[in-house]
Amino acid sequence: MTEFNWAHPVFFYFLPLALLPWLFLNTTKTVVWQGFIPRDSLSLILSWLSKLSASVAIIFLFLALANPYIPEQVVERTRQGAEFVILLDRSRSMDDQFARPPWNTLRRDTVISRSKREVSRDYLAEFVKRRPDDRFGYVFFSTKSTEILKLTYNKEAVLATINAGGLGKGLSQTDIFKALSLAVNMYKDEPYRGSRNILLISDGGQVFSAEQTAYLHHVFKKMRLNLYWIYLRSMKGMTLDASDNDSLLWIDMPERKLHRAFKKLGVPYEAFEAGSLDEFSKAIDEIHKQQSQPLIVEERVPKQSHHDLFLSIALLAFLPLVLSRWLTVLGVYQATHKP
Repeated sequence: MTEFNWAHPVFFYFLPLALLPWLFLNTTKTVVWQGFIPRDSLSLILSWLSKLSASVAIIFLFLALANPYIPEQVVERTRQGAEFVILLDRSRSMDDQFARPPWNTLRRDTVISRSKREVSRDYLAEFVKRRPDDRFGYVFFSTKSTEILKLTYNKEAVLATINAGGLGKGLSQTDIFKALSLAVNMYKDEPYRGSRNILLISDGGQVFSAEQTAYLHHVFKKMRLNLYWIYLRSMKGMTLDASDNDSLLWIDMPERKLHRAFKKLGVPYEAFEAGSLDEFSKAIDEIHKQQSQPLIVEERVPKQSHHDLFLSIALLAFLPLVLSRWLTVLGVYQATHKP
């Protein structure tokens, strides 16, 4: 049960005034033959009820003046959603257009496509808006990884961070291992609330050492993490999985080696290959569909004032007093107007 706080507790010192209705002050004359007067049980009950009502009214009036309130607090509720740490590649290649043709082919269109970074920004913002109960963290990475935003429910902060990610130019190289390690550490001291996910958005790859692979396998299992990779194709035709139409240049691509390393982590992992706006949109839709699971979320409840409640109780306590006085006036009127 939530306890009240009091803005002006000094009014508690006036609560003993609630005893005033019970202080007996005899201002009537003593009748010698009062033993002959029949006992009026109704009047006795009304007298006690009036005193009790007056005391209750006084108590709640002073409690209302003390201004009771419930302070701002954080409560846990169960919703549908998940937790995401977004890893956004900030390498220079993310400034290129989606799925450029191979260098030995002629460009057939004259439309200037948007960069991978701009497309990522817009679809990530849409993804966040569709998930009101999720908690998001945000990491930029190139050769170094930077925690831009800790895990938070503040959607305005998340959207502002995503929009800021569309500014400026990228750096030359990437280190995906450092980015993944930083994302894991963001969950390290957090209680488990529900589905935990790392969403990697990158157009590059990396060859992990045996030690790096073993470390990621251990921490991903320990933290109960899921891994998603939206791979932004560097060139048309190249896929993460080998195919019969492979070019010899694609066999040892770092992206494919990274994909194979992720599949060996022993945790839920799914890769989406996005070479167009439609494919990027479908990847976001699929992740949104998969990650609607029970999640314990924290909600901030603002300060709530309750002095109106105490005033209402005081008003109700006055009703028996009004009834008692009305019956008294009615009795006097009937006695003085007998035929």
